[in-house]
Amino acid sequence: MNAPNFELFDLKSHQEVKLTDFRGLPVMITFWVSWCPDCQRDLPLKTQFYQSLDKSELGFLTINVTGREHAEKDGPRFAEEHDLPFPILIDNGTEVYDAYECSGVPTTIIMDKDHRITHQFGDKASFYDVLEALSHVTK
Repeated sequence: MNAPNFELFDLKSHQEVKLTDFRGLPVMITFWVSWCPDCQRDLPLKTQFYQSLDKSELGFLTINVTGREHAEKDGPRFAEEHDLPFPILIDNGTEVYDAYECSGVPTTIIMDKDHRITHQFGDKASFYDVLEALSHVTK
């Protein structure tokens, strides 16, 4: 399946980010919300991974699903309190979350350099499984 394109505001760069900005690169996207215990366990692992990542080899994005937050500002507040270093895009409610057919959080999407979705991981996936999937698209 080809990944749906999107254009969302990034809390870090204060700019609009599009999937097409990463043309020719494999991409990993993680959808998350602040209140989710699985997200709270997953995001620190993603932080460690992001800090060691060669950004020229993989597009790395996270999307805060505002439509699943208790309040719209909860995601940005959580990101600031936990000093999340990676791009944090703000979904329009659940627009992009729904376009990617997510059914829970966190959901991590892996796509190849042509932006075809190769893997989708739900809330119970291990980080090892995500890394294994990434190894197939970043060769």
